Amino acid sequence: MKARRRVVTGSAASVKRRPTVRKIKPAIAPVARRASSSASAGSAATARSAASAAARPEPSLPAAPIDLAVDLGRGLVLGNPILVASGTFGYGIEYGDVVDVQRLGAICCKGTTLRPRIGNPTPRVTETPGGMLNSIGLQNPGVDAVVEKYASTWAGWQVPVIVNVAGESIGDYVEVVRRLDGVPGVAGIELNISCPNVGAGGIQFAIDANAAGAVTAAVRRATDLPLLVKLSPNVADVRPIARAIADGGADALTAVNTLSGIAVAPSRARPLLGNVYGGLSGPAIKPVALRIVYEVTQVVDIPVIAIGGVAELADVLDYLAVGAVAAQVGTAIFADPGLPVRLIGELADECRGRGLDSYRPLIGTALPKRAAPPSARGVEYRP
Repeated sequence: MKARRRVVTGSAASVKRRPTVRKIKPAIAPVARRASSSASAGSAATARSAASAAARPEPSLPAAPIDLAVDLGRGLVLGNPILVASGTFGYGIEYGDVVDVQRLGAICCKGTTLRPRIGNPTPRVTETPGGMLNSIGLQNPGVDAVVEKYASTWAGWQVPVIVNVAGESIGDYVEVVRRLDGVPGVAGIELNISCPNVGAGGIQFAIDANAAGAVTAAVRRATDLPLLVKLSPNVADVRPIARAIADGGADALTAVNTLSGIAVAPSRARPLLGNVYGGLSGPAIKPVALRIVYEVTQVVDIPVIAIGGVAELADVLDYLAVGAVAAQVGTAIFADPGLPVRLIGELADECRGRGLDSYRPLIGTALPKRAAPPSARGVEYRP
C-alpha cells in the first residue's frame, strides 16, 4: 500500500486537512500570512531585537542594606559585630595582604605590656582535638614600641583597633593605658586580666571579684577610652566577677579567655609545653564560653562580646541567641584568615532571609524570662 502523498498547496475544492502545528520559540513572533519583502525585513529585525532582549539577564536589584552597627559605648561604634581576637591577628598589618581589614568590625591587637617580653620557653603551641594549646607568654615589644611602630597605620584605617593590655600589677595596667590614652589610632582598650597579680601572691585578677573590680576601676580613672574587660573561664561562678567589673566602670565585657590545660610529651616523661600550662582555644571550648555568656548577660547591663570556638555562622548565631552583641573570631583564623570577613556577609544574608533589616532581633532569643541559676550550683547532679 502506497503512502498518501502530503498535500502542500491546493485550491478551495481541495480536501480539507488538519493544519500542522509548529512550536514557536517565545522570542519569535509568528507571522500569520505572507508579507512583503520590506515588511518581512522589519519583522525579522523585530524578532532579532526581541531575541536579543530575552537573552539579556534582568538587572538585579542591590541587596537591601542590613544594620549591623554595634555601639560599645563612649563613642565606639563598630560597623558590624565580627571582630578578630587578640593574639590571633597580630597587629592587623600582618594580614593586610590576604584580608580586607577595613571590613572588620574591629581588631583586637596582640597583648601589650609595659615593658618588652620575650615570652615563654618553647615548645609554645600544640594542636589538640578540636583546638589548640598555646603558651606564648605575651611576647611583645612593649607599649612604647607598639605605639611607635603601628599607631600611625591604625590612624589611617577606618576599622577601629582595640589594644589588648596585660600587666602584673594594677600599676602596670594603669601606666600602659596612660601611654595609649589620646594616641591617634587607638580606639579602645581590652584588659586581659587573666594575668598573675604579683601583689596578691600570683593569683589572677580575673578569678577574684575584688581584684577584677579594682583593676577595672583604676584603669577607668586613667582614661576615657572605651574599656572592655576580658573574663576568664577558669572560675566556679563568673557572675560576681562580671558584676564587679561592670561596677568598676567597664563599658563592655569580652567572654572568654582561654581555658587552662596541659599536654604530655610523646615520651610521657614530662609535660609538652615549655611553660607546662597553656591556654586551650578553638571549637572545643565553645560550650563553656556559651554557658558563660549566657550567665553573664543575665546579670550585667553592659554589652558582652563572645569569644570561643567561632568557626562558622551558626556559632555567631548561637552567641547572639544567649545575649552577646558581637563575636570575636580567634583560633579559626590560623586555618582560614578570610573567615571573619565572610561571616559579615553571611550574617547580613541571614537577616535578609528572615526578613530583618537589623541583626538586633537575633540577640537574646535563648535567654530565660527570669534569671536562671548558675551552673556552679551543680546543675549536672540535680535529680
